[in-house]
Amino acid sequence: MNAPEDTKPAKVVPIAPRRGDSNERPGELMNSVRTIASRNLQGLIAMLFDNLDDALFDLAEKAASNALQVEYFDGMRELRKKRGLIERMFIDDIGKRLADLGAGRLRERRTLTENGAARGELSLVEDAELEESLAVSSMASKAEQRLARNLFALNERLAVLAGGLRFDNALGPLDPGALAQAFRLALRDLETGMRVKLIVYKLFDRYVMSGAEAMYEELNLSLAQAGVLPQIRQPAASRGGSGNSAANMVTANAVRGGGHNTSSEDLVAQADLLTQLSSLLAARRAPGETGMGTALPAGGNYGAGYPTGNAMPLPGPAELLGALTLLQAEIARANLAARSANEALGEVRHVKADLLDQVSRISGQARARVSEADEDTIDLVSMLFEFILQDRNLPTEMQALLARLQIPYLKVAILDRRLFAQRAHPARRLLDTLADAAKGWSRESDPDLRLLGDVRAVVERLLQDFDDDIGVFERLLREFGAQLETHRKRAELTELRAAEAARGREKLEHARRSAANAVLDRLQDQNPPQLVRSLLTRPWANYLVLVLLRQGAASPEYRAALHFMDDLLWSFTPKPDAASRQRLRALLPELERGLRQGLATVALQEPDQNRLLEQLNALYRPLLGEAPVGPVANASDATRARQADQDIETALPPALEPEPVIPLAAVQPDSTEAEPAASSEALDAVRALKSGCWFEFNGDDGSRERAKLSWISPISGRYLFVNRRGLKVADKAAAQLATEIESGRAVLLEEVPLFDRALDAIVERLRSAQTAPDPGGA
Repeated sequence: MNAPEDTKPAKVVPIAPRRGDSNERPGELMNSVRTIASRNLQGLIAMLFDNLDDALFDLAEKAASNALQVEYFDGMRELRKKRGLIERMFIDDIGKRLADLGAGRLRERRTLTENGAARGELSLVEDAELEESLAVSSMASKAEQRLARNLFALNERLAVLAGGLRFDNALGPLDPGALAQAFRLALRDLETGMRVKLIVYKLFDRYVMSGAEAMYEELNLSLAQAGVLPQIRQPAASRGGSGNSAANMVTANAVRGGGHNTSSEDLVAQADLLTQLSSLLAARRAPGETGMGTALPAGGNYGAGYPTGNAMPLPGPAELLGALTLLQAEIARANLAARSANEALGEVRHVKADLLDQVSRISGQARARVSEADEDTIDLVSMLFEFILQDRNLPTEMQALLARLQIPYLKVAILDRRLFAQRAHPARRLLDTLADAAKGWSRESDPDLRLLGDVRAVVERLLQDFDDDIGVFERLLREFGAQLETHRKRAELTELRAAEAARGREKLEHARRSAANAVLDRLQDQNPPQLVRSLLTRPWANYLVLVLLRQGAASPEYRAALHFMDDLLWSFTPKPDAASRQRLRALLPELERGLRQGLATVALQEPDQNRLLEQLNALYRPLLGEAPVGPVANASDATRARQADQDIETALPPALEPEPVIPLAAVQPDSTEAEPAASSEALDAVRALKSGCWFEFNGDDGSRERAKLSWISPISGRYLFVNRRGLKVADKAAAQLATEIESGRAVLLEEVPLFDRALDAIVERLRSAQTAPDPGGA
């Protein structure tokens, strides 16, 4: 196809001067683009066909008629038969588009059909063809809006490789529109009805269009690391008028299928972070300096770190991976478990020199060099593992253990540039999972060192088994995740019991205080006989506690228990007239029933109940105007009162406890215990804590304990902490915890994944290095 007229050179400036006879490097990069695109698209199109059979079979089972069912089954057979042809035609078409771009040609944008309507001719478009065209255009348009940022960056970089072509009225070879057109062309010989073909397009949109984002990210990262426009200024609006607002990106991302989805804001932030990293790493080198500080020959270099002319050849990925594999074998054989953190840090920083020595031995050169892109990758991985060895979140033993993974992760970064660009990358998720598990580890919480052994097993497996198959990270992630789930379930049961015990204690304490307040409020202005006071503060208080725990403060039983106290206290007030004595006489049977019920609830035996009632009846006789009976019939009232007091301990044996349940001090604030002083900011921060966050507690004796905030009491506001086995470690008030945080005795561990925290720290370190040299730099 002829190139459009407007393929004029774009205003794009390469990062280094480009010599007229230096076409080898752009061609090499274009081949790399074709390789990455083919690998990604082959995986996506295979995923489409892997799910197509199930989709058509489900539709056939639910078909409303036999004819429709037959159509779905016929379509399934046709697609199985032509799957290989469709996949091959699709990949070949994309490859041809990239080849055209390398030759300076672009295909024009087309709408609707590829025949008359696309050429502007007046023709009738069949309804089926129009329906197909609209489906293709719609999914391409939505994808271009959703992926506008990545597409703009990719097309700018591809334009540089193609000598400055403009994409204004042309279709980029990897644009969603190009993918859709290539797939439509591959389906042209498919002998199915339009209904089946539209289902195929829908699955193409779900699997290929949605999954293309990872391909664009990998291509952009690969080209940026190769020095092709490492920094790109995004336009205010995306090319072709497609919106690129945050709202559009969030909406598009929200409807995407598949696991490990990331919001558009996160993707933009991640892209910006990687752009900053690329810029900061490049800024460390002086002008005219390339990999490992070697000066470039006159004329510069194209693509950052790839020399021209007679310069010393740079090792390719195969040579680097071979050297790294030898280093990895040495680490796997060495016993590094007992090394200190400082020793591990020194080894991490020395990996670059070890790698160069290994490359020199392999190549036979006196002094080895690597490209700037590879040097940046080596330095970035080195700084990642330096961060691990200095990360407060990780115990020292775990730091040293995870630091042994530097070589395998450097190999991953060379094999797959998406490691630093995608949070869902299996190697990245594995490291984050290992670090998250290690966060709550301590020797006290893991006495049999089971978790430490599980982490060590993962490290050893990677050191021994990982060559160039990145799938091993996914497999180890599944296995380690299953082990963590076993640990989690076991700890969850223990943690639940600890929380239930704490909740039970809180409820009991709250019930005791509520019962105490209810009793003492009524006794405050009353002066009943000592027998009655002891009755209310001992067995009846216990009965109130049980009712509160079982039925609650709003229950009829609790209200009846309070009403009994009011009636009992009234019954011992003076009765000056016949009416009050008559009321008392009518109330006594009700009081006896209520008293017996309550005393039986708190396990006071019937003989003891009878003795208590006899004592009470003796006290009621004077109030009813009756003469006392028994040996004290002729004694004075004072003598009878003293006799009753002497019989109290006999009449009131302990109900639930050997001591009265309501000592007066129980409901008064403890004035002897000074409340810890804490700032309002620290208290606000403590009150904002959520269950699940981890702390490290530092004792005065130098001991350290890691604990998770398991439960916050809704009654007292106390904070329950458990270790990773679910066992209780501490129980702290908000003010106490705030004071410990301010003094440094309690440190809140970060919840952000390790990889994200490391990248942020690396950016800050590189920024600081621009103004002040970092003596510990890579």
